[in-house]
Amino acid sequence: MNLRKRRVVVRTIARPFEKFIERITGGGILLMFVTFAALLWANSPLKDYYEFVWDYEFVLGLSPFELHKSLLHWINDGLMVIFFFVVGLEIKREVLAGELSTFRQAIFPLIAAVGGMVIPIVFFTAFGLQGEAGQGWGIPMATDIAFSLAILGILGSRVPLSLKIFLTALAIVDDLGAILVIALFYSHQIYWTYLIIAFILLLVLVVANYFDLQTIHIYTGIGFIIWFLFLKSGIHPTIAGVLIAFTIPARPKVQINQFIPKIKWRLKQFSNLPEDDTNFVLSNKQLESIDHMEELVKQVQSPLQMIEHNLSGVVNYLILPLFALANAGVTILAPGSPFASIGQVFTSLSLIIAVSLVFGKAIGISLFAWLAVKLKLSVKPKDVSWLSFMGIGLLGGIGFTMSLFIANLAFKSPELLDQAKVGIFFGSLVAGVAGFLVLKHALAKDQAKREKKQQANL
Repeated sequence: MNLRKRRVVVRTIARPFEKFIERITGGGILLMFVTFAALLWANSPLKDYYEFVWDYEFVLGLSPFELHKSLLHWINDGLMVIFFFVVGLEIKREVLAGELSTFRQAIFPLIAAVGGMVIPIVFFTAFGLQGEAGQGWGIPMATDIAFSLAILGILGSRVPLSLKIFLTALAIVDDLGAILVIALFYSHQIYWTYLIIAFILLLVLVVANYFDLQTIHIYTGIGFIIWFLFLKSGIHPTIAGVLIAFTIPARPKVQINQFIPKIKWRLKQFSNLPEDDTNFVLSNKQLESIDHMEELVKQVQSPLQMIEHNLSGVVNYLILPLFALANAGVTILAPGSPFASIGQVFTSLSLIIAVSLVFGKAIGISLFAWLAVKLKLSVKPKDVSWLSFMGIGLLGGIGFTMSLFIANLAFKSPELLDQAKVGIFFGSLVAGVAGFLVLKHALAKDQAKREKKQQANL
């Protein structure tokens, strides 16, 4: 393959990934502004309205299938299911045809992600918190992909594509780990009847996928019932979103190599028809050709890719900012605040969460990545220093969205939840700033080494 063809292939493969990065990065920047707005609102004279808005109760359904939930619960138990559904689609896509599709591709970020989950938990539990406070061990294991990629995006084109892919794959594996932890350790009393019915319906969707049934309404209709059953069963309903995502068909009806010849044939039919400049009304044959082309365009997209593409914007620009606005507001050093002084803001719980996010993630990700290479299980990308991976490890300490989500499940006490939020904010802020500075320095050194090597070869 000559150099020109190789570049075309690389661009073809990289472009969809770059679009995904751009979308996530834009959502991450919006998330920053919304988080700041939530903190301002919760600490302003209008803080009572902040609590009133999210405590307002909505009713969905008809008796005896009514659901009475506050707006906050509808966001956390309803809209966030769509977020987890998209995460499930991303995981399935990466496993089938992405960075996790082969052992050699998957093992490096997978081992690093395991370290990034295990070591923060070890850090947290080592402090020996007792009672309900000890239930927050799952909080520092999470990585916020939107925030971390947004900071990586600030560094621009200096960041090698291999590092972006590594962080994305790591965060996706991290999300899968967080989903398993939520399902196994942060669910309430289980009502098995609802759960059994839900799994029977999931089996129906699996069978529909097996027989390549691509009618989206079937998956959405049955999926809504599965969500309701999970909500009633005691297993957190966001898990339903992930499981439903795994049943969505991933193969298109029309293969890519068949698409262009079929489209050309239809275009030829269209162009062979007599032209009449004075007639602006299409003939029946022309309309038929257009209908066939529209159908081909739909069929060349797999349901999985089409749904992920259509929902990712909604998730990144609506659902996650709304979640941040509803959950990030914590009243600090204001009348009626649970924190009377700055010493009470940084309690043992908040400091432990912050330390576990910053140091646990940085050490866990970079150490396990180093071990994967030293044990010859994987290969480190060329021209990327270990200092750059330390920077990526620090960015992994930006827990925010998933950490807040787990904190809401871990703590029933409002005081502990507020302390956890302070720890998440402080830890994520320190991890983000430190990761940016370390990466900026490391990438500059990497660039200088590459330039020096190029000069030596001349």
